[in-house]
Amino acid sequence: MDRLLSVDQVAELLGTTVRFPRRLIEERRITFVKVGRHVRIPESAVTAFIAANTVEPVTYVLRSVA
Repeated sequence: MDRLLSVDQVAELLGTTVRFPRRLIEERRITFVKVGRHVRIPESAVTAFIAANTVEPVTYVLRSVA
């Protein structure tokens, strides 16, 4: 089973405030698990969220002018 992270741990991992992961949960943009009244986010869900929202840089091909 995947390691379950608290909202505080996810915020620290993402380098954001606690409000951001809570908003992701509220908007159902990230997978989460409810354990009683506690909310936990699987570590794989955080990794998948980062991968899905990573923007690759654009590489330009320089052409020589002849």
